[in-house]
Amino acid sequence: MFKASQVKENDRWPAIPVSPDVFISTRQQILVARSREQWSNNDYVRGYVRRCRQNIVGEHGVKLHSRVVKKNGKADSQAVKAIEAAHAEWSEPGNCDVTGKLSWRHLQGLAIEHAVRDGEFIFRKIRGDNGGKFGFALQVIDPQRLPIKYEQTRWGENGNFVRQGIEFSRFGKPIAYHFSSVDEWDDYFYNFAGQGFIRVPADEIIHGFVTEMAGQRRGIPWTSTGLFRMHHLQGFEDAAVQNARASATKMGFIKYREGTGPELDDDADVAGSIEAESLSFHELPEGAELDKFDPQYPSGEFAVFTKAMVRGAATGWGVSYNSLANDLEGVNFSSIRDGKQDERDNWKELQAWLIETLIRPVFREWLAQALLRGLVVTNGGKPLAAHRLNDYLDAHFQGRRWPWIDPKSDATGKVTEIRAGLNSPSNVIRESGKEPNRVYEEIAEDIELMKAAGIPEQFIMVMMGLLPAPEPSTFKGDESVAKEPEPA
Repeated sequence: MFKASQVKENDRWPAIPVSPDVFISTRQQILVARSREQWSNNDYVRGYVRRCRQNIVGEHGVKLHSRVVKKNGKADSQAVKAIEAAHAEWSEPGNCDVTGKLSWRHLQGLAIEHAVRDGEFIFRKIRGDNGGKFGFALQVIDPQRLPIKYEQTRWGENGNFVRQGIEFSRFGKPIAYHFSSVDEWDDYFYNFAGQGFIRVPADEIIHGFVTEMAGQRRGIPWTSTGLFRMHHLQGFEDAAVQNARASATKMGFIKYREGTGPELDDDADVAGSIEAESLSFHELPEGAELDKFDPQYPSGEFAVFTKAMVRGAATGWGVSYNSLANDLEGVNFSSIRDGKQDERDNWKELQAWLIETLIRPVFREWLAQALLRGLVVTNGGKPLAAHRLNDYLDAHFQGRRWPWIDPKSDATGKVTEIRAGLNSPSNVIRESGKEPNRVYEEIAEDIELMKAAGIPEQFIMVMMGLLPAPEPSTFKGDESVAKEPEPA
């Protein structure tokens, strides 16, 4: 029972638990370095980072759907449109990014890429005139600028301490972030032990990482558990390629009979190595014989080993093997649907984490600054009142959704659920990644446009599914018309 608790002599399996602080302080830097190396050289790791960005953020990013209501409980359409229009303007390059180069969608993608590759992302909030037109922008900071080994047991007179580059209160609340820097013009710059730092207050920093252990202060790369497999798979592939090239190389060797052949100089290297080059002929020194040179590897074991390594990494990363390996061989409808369901649940969970960590806090900060500057304006040109900030913060953030493999069957099932009272149209619309109010408004607008264009109302009703479509006629015409006259 509990064989894993047995410790044997010379056993390299750790038997003493360590705290998150010790684990991360000693291993995070190595994991990040190896994760970045694999990201730059290993296609599977690079593909995983790309899939995380595509599925968590998507081509349109996390969408804002404002839900402001009036005192009577009805939707405040003017405020909703004003907030969404202003936010769309801020999301463009030149407003949301302090460098003026990136869009809000691109910043979301960078956050995910850093989290996957480095274990965490760090954004600095830039307020005021340096924050552009809206008085608020974001600066992306490399997490490695936050030195993992920088610690101070006491900082100031309030019992604060610095651990892993972050200053905490006695109760573990982040107070400030100490970044390595050479910018002496920064207001927060200071020198310690010959090294430059800037101490940035915590309310100016968004530090995002997935918390997996109590007391965890820094993140570890999402790729961590698969790095060992990916590294050895890369070495395995390199060796296989070299061996395959050697196997495909055709060479000839000239061997002289005893007492014949050219004479060698005294300083000639008779034991030198021969490089395998295709269509080349080499002279063997006197007395030398060529042993068998017929490499057959790689053969059948290459695909088996690769599949085992990639499957193990995919399990730890929360994606299906077929997606990570881009291998659909032997896949049927049931198996791929089951794998996709589990994978998409993982994406939805990470979308919720991104919204909680980055999207909603940024929206709150941006809206406060935009209202104070009078930049959230209705169609009538009236700015929204800044004192109603809490009312205007009511919003829903929608991540991307995915069509099923058989969308027709899925749509039929949703219609059946609605008619049976097991689901609502609004919930079905949300599951598709859209906002019900917007869909209803678009339907109403489409109907009015079709009426204005002179389309018959009955035809509109058929298009909208409110009337059954007429059955196609089974009449084949008068067959006698096409008959040739019978001979007399």
